Order: sequence, then C-alpha cells, then structure tokens
Amino acid sequence: MKTPRLLPILLAFCMFSTGASGLVNEYVLATITTYILGNSIEQFSIVIASMMLMMGISGFVQSQMSDNNLIYKFIGVEVVMAVLGGFAPLAIYGAFAYFDYNFAVVHYFFVLSVGFLIGFEIPIVMRIINQQNISLKTNLAIVYAMDYVGAFVGAIIWVKVLLKFYPLTEISFIVAGFNFAIALITVTYFMFTGLIKHRVTTAIVMLMTVLILLTGYLNNRDISDLFEQRFYDDPIIHKTTTKYQHIVLTQNKQLGDIRLYINGNTQFSSLDEKRYHDLLVHPVMSIAHMPEHALILGGGDGLALRELLKYKKLKSITLVDLDPDMIKLASENPHLTKLNKNAFQDARLHVSPPGNVNSVNAKGVYLESEDLLTKKIQSEWVATVDVYSIDADQFIRTKNGQRWDVVIIDFPDPSSVELSKLYSKQFYRKLRTHLSNNAFVSIQSTSPYHAKESFLAIGNTLKSAGFNILPYRQNIPSFGDWGFHLAWPSASGGSEKEIKNNLKAIEKFSVDTDYVTPELMLASFAFGKGELTSKTHCVNTVMFPCLLTNYTNYGWRVD
Repeated sequence: MKTPRLLPILLAFCMFSTGASGLVNEYVLATITTYILGNSIEQFSIVIASMMLMMGISGFVQSQMSDNNLIYKFIGVEVVMAVLGGFAPLAIYGAFAYFDYNFAVVHYFFVLSVGFLIGFEIPIVMRIINQQNISLKTNLAIVYAMDYVGAFVGAIIWVKVLLKFYPLTEISFIVAGFNFAIALITVTYFMFTGLIKHRVTTAIVMLMTVLILLTGYLNNRDISDLFEQRFYDDPIIHKTTTKYQHIVLTQNKQLGDIRLYINGNTQFSSLDEKRYHDLLVHPVMSIAHMPEHALILGGGDGLALRELLKYKKLKSITLVDLDPDMIKLASENPHLTKLNKNAFQDARLHVSPPGNVNSVNAKGVYLESEDLLTKKIQSEWVATVDVYSIDADQFIRTKNGQRWDVVIIDFPDPSSVELSKLYSKQFYRKLRTHLSNNAFVSIQSTSPYHAKESFLAIGNTLKSAGFNILPYRQNIPSFGDWGFHLAWPSASGGSEKEIKNNLKAIEKFSVDTDYVTPELMLASFAFGKGELTSKTHCVNTVMFPCLLTNYTNYGWRVD
C-alpha cells in the first residue's frame, strides 16, 4: 500500500498541537485549582503529577489494544479530548460553586481523564505511522521533536498571550479548538485519500464536535459569571483576570459596601477599610522623626497612599505594586477613585521592566482648598508621587543608594510561595539597607488569632533580619482580629521600651484620622497571656518558606 505523501507532515503537526495544547491544558487545570484552593506549588505539583501518571497508564493501556481501526480510534481520542479539555474549567468551577462536597471528584475526573487522553494520542499516532509503512526510524525523532517543540511554544504563548488576555474558561476552548483543528485537517486528508470509509458518519461527528466547542466558547463567559456569582454575597460589578491575579469588585447598594477580592480573598470592605489603613499608616507616621521620603510596597488600591497624602511634611512617596492592571483599576474605576480620593490622579505611573527601575520626573501632588475670605481655590504642594509596576523584591534589589524614612508594607497574606518570598529574612535584610537613620516600617501581618503562627513567624523573621519589633492588632469587622508589626533597625531608633514610651507621649496626631486615636493606638499594642508565644518558631527564608507552611496548615484554625 502506497503511503499518502502528506501523512507524515500532518501527523507531525498533530504531535506539535498535542505538545502545545497538552501542556497548556495542564497549566489551565493547575491554575484554576490554585485560584480555588490556593497554595500554587502544591496544586501545580499534584495536578501535573496526576496528569503525567495518567499519561503513563494510558501508554500501557494502548499497548493492549489491537491495530484494527487505528484511525477511528485516533478520531475518538481527538473528539473526547477536545470536549473534555474545553469544558473542564467550567465544569470544575461549576462543581465548586454548586457541589462543595463533590468538588474533588469532578475536579480529578477531568484532571485524570485529560491526562489519560493526552498520553493516548502519541502512541496511536506512532502506530498509525507504522501501519502506513512510514519509516519509524526516520520519523520517530520527528514525532517526539514536534511534541517537545509544541510544548515549548505552548508555554510561551500561555505566558505571553493567553494568560494575559483571556479568562481560563476561554483559554481551554481556544486550546481545544486549535488541537481539534489540526486533527480535523488530518481526518479530512484521511477521507480524501480513502483511509476512512465511513465518511458521512465521521463528518457528522467532527461537525458536531466543532459546534459543541463553538457553543462553549461563545457562552463560556456568561456561564462563568453565573458560577462565580455564587462565591460572593453581593453582586459582582467588575471582574478581570490579569497576568498576575483574578480581581473582583462587588457592591451592596443597600449597605453602601464595596468589596475588593483577589483570587477569591477579601482585600477590603469600604465599610471598615479606614480602620485597617489608619492602623497601617498613622502609628508608623506618628513615631517616625520628621519623615520626608515614604515607600509603600503593595497597596495598589491606593488606600494607604490616600492616608499618606495627608502628611504635608512628606516630600516624596514611592508606591510599588506588581500588577499594573490593579493600579489602572484603582486609578479609573469610579468606586475605587471615590474611596482612595483620586490618590493616583497626579501621580507619575510607569511600568518598569526588570532591571530598569530608575525614577522618571514624577509629578507633584497638589491639594486644592477654597479660601473662606477670597473664595479663591488655593493649591498646596504635598508630595512627589512615583508609582512603579514591578516586583517589590526586584525593586528593592536594584534601588542602590535610595533611602526611605518610612516604609509601609501592604502585601496580601503569604498564601503562595511568591508572596511568602516577600515576607522572608532575605527580603527584610535587603529592605533594611534602604532605610535612613531612625526609619520605621509597618507591615500588615495577617491575623494574630486566626493565623497565630503566621503572625508570630513574621515577627520572628523581622527579628532575625536585624529589626526590633512591636506587634499590634485591632478588630477589623470584615477580617476579624487583625495584626500588624511596627519595626525598625535594631542599630537605631531606640529600644522597644523607648518606642512604647514615645507612643504613650502622643496626645494628638498631626493629621485628621478617620478612626484611630492615640488612645486606641496605644491599646492596640496590648496582647493577652500566651498570645505571643509560638509553637513553631519559624524564621521564614526563600529556601525554607515555613511561613507558607504555617499559613496553609495552621491558618484560620482555632486550637
């Protein structure tokens, strides 16, 4: 039997698409699991390992299969893989929204099934090559090379394009559609060369699969919105998936409550965020001696910046937040600009690529007020605000010679290895080299009650990096008992006793606050018996992120 000339090329392209789509499928399923359950390293490891396990099992299973009707088996695998791969994120998301207790069953059904089918495709193609008298020795290297090249190309497209511009539920259909399109071309060639006899039946099956994928693609966002709304008590008014995170805004019109969520975790409620930001900003500003230069790490919502802008003595404020889309949202969304009082309006915004964090000429921020006698609007210069969209660790590492008098760290909780790195001993040591004499730092430090070991680990890590610390806490209704640390280099600033005495001496803040008072601030530094005693004695480092372990295993549990 004469071998169709284009068959080796088409099968090679099938391997390319399998490599590309297979790897992206693994990423999609691991990412959606991370969004739902958190702990990215654990979820990526388990999901990808499970899929690879099934790829190995499928290789054994196909070895027990006869060589009869290999092309039809190839078609069956492509059809089922396209449908399961395309609908997997929606099905997993729906299961988590509606069937809490059965979520794991649905989740691993798709993870294992997609992995099995990916592993099934390569051996079938190899056997078709052999059956069609194509030199296996000549084409074996090409088949595997195309699979590996496809995986590389798929990974690049995933990072640079798909993850940046499309939601996960849409990426899965794009990937499934691409892989199925290559298979469709190959099957069409099979028909024209006479390798497929049941042409009508095959055509109907392929057409139905195309229609199913197209229907899923066109409706995935509406279906996803329906599922996602079940995770939130209030209506979603905005949501976006950026390169770094999934951002959701909800609104309760009756209560006047705007809430921001990142990856499903509450970041603030407009009803009580002033409590949080008052405690984060004003204690450190009240104890710092004549600060002129302030740094905010995190705080892309602009709420900490809003509080800092109250201080006329500041000459410059630098804000560093990884996600430029978060900055854009906080700069443009009317709900957020109302809350942060247009804190970013006159700031110089720029996205800084790695290795290029040199400041450009930032704009001064002016506060406008009406003179009661002349009725004229007067503008008063407040500070130069420079906003960087870059990883905080990268920013600190490359800012040689820069010194700050006050640093406010407002990172999300250390729920992933990427975030845990920003609470590490190495990060705090680098930060210490950028502090001026008598500088002070305030750090949001999760809950001393619901995540006690994580809270204490942050304090232990600060001490190991050469800081003195004073932990403090306050009730934030949306979060419960919430903790912070006031820190300063141990070589300067005085002892803990001296700082406490300085705090006691404060009778009035130099700016108007919305919630905190000197009396409340002082009371916030009090803890009950045993509340500052750690069982794990964790010092968090980059290579041993015990803080992540504490947060994952001991967080949000009460003994």
